[in-house]
Amino acid sequence: MADHADDGGDDIFVYMGGGIPHHLKDTITHVRIDESISFVRLDAFQFCRNLVSVELHDGVDLIEEFAFNDCPSLREINLPGVRVIEHLAFSDCTALTNVFGDKLETIGHNCFLRCTSLRNINLLKVRVLEFSAFAECEQLTDVELSEDLESIEGNSFGNCRRLRRIAFPLKENLLENDNVFRGCDSLSTIALVGTIHKTIASLLLDSWRNEMSDEIEHINQDLPNTPTNEKTALIRQWMERVLDRIDHYKSEHHELLKEAMLLLELALWKANLDDNVGDDSAAREGVRVTRGQRKRARKDRCITSGASIVIKNVLPFLELE
Repeated sequence: MADHADDGGDDIFVYMGGGIPHHLKDTITHVRIDESISFVRLDAFQFCRNLVSVELHDGVDLIEEFAFNDCPSLREINLPGVRVIEHLAFSDCTALTNVFGDKLETIGHNCFLRCTSLRNINLLKVRVLEFSAFAECEQLTDVELSEDLESIEGNSFGNCRRLRRIAFPLKENLLENDNVFRGCDSLSTIALVGTIHKTIASLLLDSWRNEMSDEIEHINQDLPNTPTNEKTALIRQWMERVLDRIDHYKSEHHELLKEAMLLLELALWKANLDDNVGDDSAAREGVRVTRGQRKRARKDRCITSGASIVIKNVLPFLELE
């Protein structure tokens, strides 16, 4: 069921779950989701053409399909606890300019289709964008996605003709196919989020770091001059090339690190063995030292040489993520 209430002179519709009678839909302008509700059911506010705002609490974790479909007056929505938005939930919300959702993980197919006023997207937890999730968002210019992102399905940003920049993590098979950025005529900048920059900065050799930085930047030199229908394929090929190269250098890094560990261990042991202590000082004092005593003394010095401490507590800082 649904309930209607008055709050401070503003006409607030308090949603108590269930469907909303069609004769009320044109009268609803402001909605508050009751604290007892954990999801907004399918097509609950579909065709509420005068709906301007929706207030959700952080206990709402699901927006079902078509829930706010074709609400052309809805300007902004905050989704503080929502984890999943099902397909077509906000399609044709042509006045929608901002979407906030710090816990949002899955955006269903066609979810924000034709949200023609949406300009910027910043989704810090999103894992999956299903196909056509933001297709035909004509004003969209900048997209910042999560380092937890696992998949961007086909046509997710289809015909977002003003999209200039998108940031996402460097992961194998992230882009499902060559149609993810179909019709994105203005796309010219790819930024990478996550630990990739820290990994590159941790590589042992300057030449490796410089080469990887150049390889990453290369995509932003090529994209502006690439035909629109080839941009996604170019990005996928670039991602594969960068991933292969970073794997190669990580392997080389670990090999050099192992060699350095061995050399350091030997050097520390040798330095300790060369100290004028133990059997040498005893010999100078005229004390007879047996071969067994000398061997045990050297073993003790190896153990306390500091190599194990350095290797255990210092060298791991050179490991790559």
